[in-house]
Amino acid sequence: MSSIIVLLIVLIGGVATAFQAGVNGLLGKKIGIIEGSFVSFLTGTIVLLILLLITTRGNLSPLLQALHVPKWQLTGGILGVIYVLIMIFAVPKIGTATTFVAIIATQMLMSTVIDHYGLFGKTIPINSYKVIGLILLAGALFFIYKSSQVQG
Repeated sequence: MSSIIVLLIVLIGGVATAFQAGVNGLLGKKIGIIEGSFVSFLTGTIVLLILLLITTRGNLSPLLQALHVPKWQLTGGILGVIYVLIMIFAVPKIGTATTFVAIIATQMLMSTVIDHYGLFGKTIPINSYKVIGLILLAGALFFIYKSSQVQG
């Protein structure tokens, strides 16, 4: 698959997560943060089960391989819960843009550290371009947060 197609798929994911944050934020405001997170994950689990049944033609035996992976590799769901809880909590309070810039800035900082130390594969050292990019992201967070404070 070409890198352009992969990039387009990732951009669609960005659109989806922006909408997800808003939808989940409103849901959480109506029924509660933890309850909204539960409903979000339940809905997603049902959709994933349907996709799994369709794509595997009902053969769920590959799921048993999860019993044999290192246990830390099963923490993705826990990290997803943290992410969704935080988004449902934060979006109604500080807005979608501020929440996402904060998430993105932190993701970039942590992913730069992860790449630098090669924690999940390829080692990609920190360089001056990345440091400048992180500083610009911090600036973006500052200005978008300040802008929302002026409006709110």
